[in-house]
Amino acid sequence: MTNKRILLVNDDGIDSQGLESLHREVKNLGEIFVIAPDSEKSGISHAITVRDEICVEKFYKNGGFFGYAVRGTPADCVKLGIMEILPQKPELVISGINHGENTGLNTLYSGTVSAAKEAVVYGIPAIAVSMGNWKKGDFGFAAKFTRELALKALKFGLPEGTLLNVNVPPILESDIRGISITRQGIRRFLEDFKKNREESNQIHDNLVGKRGDPEEASDTEDSAIHRMKISITPIHYDMTNYNMIEKLKGWDIAL
Repeated sequence: MTNKRILLVNDDGIDSQGLESLHREVKNLGEIFVIAPDSEKSGISHAITVRDEICVEKFYKNGGFFGYAVRGTPADCVKLGIMEILPQKPELVISGINHGENTGLNTLYSGTVSAAKEAVVYGIPAIAVSMGNWKKGDFGFAAKFTRELALKALKFGLPEGTLLNVNVPPILESDIRGISITRQGIRRFLEDFKKNREESNQIHDNLVGKRGDPEEASDTEDSAIHRMKISITPIHYDMTNYNMIEKLKGWDIAL
């Protein structure tokens, strides 16, 4: 037991299987708080609620108190935890375990990753964890690995503004071939809109998509998963392209 305050959050909703598995595995590490959306918020990125009220209610599961269900976004959940619900700031925030990987450009849209990013904005170390199964599956191994990584993060800390984005292959523990420290790739979904119907002046569409071709680079998250390894990518919230600064000055932009 570490006697640390740890906040668990996700974007799949407070009743998700991945969050339950994570909670079961880390609940003996210290004082554990669960604050998660009351329904699925996948793909909502770093949105926050700024005009509407945010409803928070206690959520019970398996006959006991489990956590707080928030009618808001994953980033809302982290803000509420830090500013309103927890007695003091947590020493660590873990977001997940997500249904489906968060790799490449998907990290821009991910509520799972954004919840962890919100934590590091407040100076709190954070881990985002995803598993590449889009249907129900066994999150047991991913949860055990997250527990061990959480202990490392609590021991060594993380640089300011940095989170760890973890992706676990959806395979048996016995088939995992190791761990790769990776960079964010640029693989994206190939998207399209599927027209369902038209009514008067309204068009009803659904966004659909499929995975693009695997990246050839060997140091990305997708490459690691393809090689049946766990991927760990350090991500920073500073999105500045520093190499472009001097070039941009050379444009001689003037009023």
